Amino acid sequence: MSAARESSAAPTATTATATTPAANGAAAAERAEHKKPVILAVDDDPQVLRAVRRDLRSAYGDRYRVLGASSAADALKILDSLDERGHDPALFLVDQRMPDVTGVEFLLEAVSRFPDARRVLLTAYAETDAAITAINRVRLDYYLLKPWDPPHERLFPVLDDLLSDWLATYRPAYDGIIVAGHLVSPGTHAVRDFFTRNGQPFRFLNVERDPEALTLIAAQPDGALALPLVRFPDGSVLSAPTDTQLAQRLGLATTASRPHYECVIVGAGPAGLAAGVYSASEGLSTLMLDSRAPGGQAGTSSLIENYLGFPSGLSGGDLTRRATIQASRFGAEILHPVEVVSLTRDDPAKILTLADGTEISAETVLLATGVSYNRLDAPGADRFEGAGLYYGAATTESSACISQHVFIVGGANSAGQAAVHFAKYAARVTILVRAASLDASMSRYLIDEIDRTPNIEVKVRTTVVRLDGEEHLERLTLHDADTGEDTEIPARFMFTFIGARPHTDWLAGVVERDEYGFVLTGSDLISNGGELPAEWSLERAPYPLETSVPGVFAAGDVRAHSVKRVASGVGEGAMAVSLIHRYRSMG
Repeated sequence: MSAARESSAAPTATTATATTPAANGAAAAERAEHKKPVILAVDDDPQVLRAVRRDLRSAYGDRYRVLGASSAADALKILDSLDERGHDPALFLVDQRMPDVTGVEFLLEAVSRFPDARRVLLTAYAETDAAITAINRVRLDYYLLKPWDPPHERLFPVLDDLLSDWLATYRPAYDGIIVAGHLVSPGTHAVRDFFTRNGQPFRFLNVERDPEALTLIAAQPDGALALPLVRFPDGSVLSAPTDTQLAQRLGLATTASRPHYECVIVGAGPAGLAAGVYSASEGLSTLMLDSRAPGGQAGTSSLIENYLGFPSGLSGGDLTRRATIQASRFGAEILHPVEVVSLTRDDPAKILTLADGTEISAETVLLATGVSYNRLDAPGADRFEGAGLYYGAATTESSACISQHVFIVGGANSAGQAAVHFAKYAARVTILVRAASLDASMSRYLIDEIDRTPNIEVKVRTTVVRLDGEEHLERLTLHDADTGEDTEIPARFMFTFIGARPHTDWLAGVVERDEYGFVLTGSDLISNGGELPAEWSLERAPYPLETSVPGVFAAGDVRAHSVKRVASGVGEGAMAVSLIHRYRSMG
């Protein structure tokens, strides 16, 4: 373990074939059947084999795959196939007297490959010597006489006990992505968050607790290792990978298919996704770019309950997944993680430069880069970011918060949604609010839900003034504005939802922004004297949602004076496309 340290730091085309719903259903059923553990019956008497398979399937067919072999040679071939595919036999039910080899001899070979499988020997004779030999040589679990009628009295009770014992220690082989790292650390959080935002399943191993994680570390070449380690199904391992490296391994598209597009959308939150759907569906060549993953801030929401048309609510992840599929189906290209670093005018075109130096030309551009929560202004905040302090919902950390005390900083809807979500996992959730109540900043339905949740408490007029700990967050100092007192309390997880910081630094000197960095559009660009910005090159006034650069629009949270709601962002994204059409036809 001493060698391991924590780092600070185009898809393959396939040919689609048409399938019927019935065919899809049959294929899914077949996949599910092959994932079941196996019960293997071996008997050279065809009549006995049919009978035992019939009885086994009637009792266990819903949970196990029942296979049969009429000889030891055929049975060994089945074991070869199971071994090759990584499937697990749960139980061997084997006849002792077979012409090629005895049941004991077969079990000797079988248990050398699958030592955890339970073993039952079948015989029509009371062969005490064979039973003693089997017990000594293959650790036989049971010796069963034929016939076993009635099976519910003489067969099933025996097998029920053996299979129950096997299930108690059975750990199915996992062949997906594994992440091994420290439970609370910036590097591990970044990798887990990337996979979660991109809808990629993975299994997490805690290097401080899971022996499998230590085995994975020990299997790597000698030398210092940077955690986390990410192992892929093909056996390859990445050490402290970047988003770009992970995207390449997942086959995410990060390269545009053409040099010029009629509409390029920067940002794939609700506004960007809505614009992508409408732009592509109306025939515009459309490219969407996001620096991390589709969904934006809303994509991390555990449950959006006031979105029109979803009376039971939907998660930000579900909304993102549906919208991404919809935009792709209409032909929009979506590249991520791809960072845009500059926008320049080459009238009538606009040139977007990516972090890798690639340039993309666009007839029109929509800025939908959204916002981030403000950084916490308190000593220790920078040190513990990703190691106990998280900006936004960070639902990736839900399982880590089981039975913990979680702190939520903020009084808006996003904070309320997070509190309700983490209350399902944490022993206790405390909302810290600077204001005197939640009434002015949070929707009533959320306030009522918080009041109904017994393990959520609200501390008003309270701010965080200090964070302390060693390798991760361990203590908070809270200031009570009413009493003026500071109190230090134990804390391991804190999630903040305060303020909004637009992602517009890369636009400085190109488009007009307000003093907070939000993009000015439409009538907000016209001064009190009725003058347009100096860089405006057309005789007409800017369209609504149009920036100080003709043909460049803004929508959603990044736009000055926008309504900071998911539905509003979706509406502005759709509206921007109609204005883009107007610009293209009329200038």
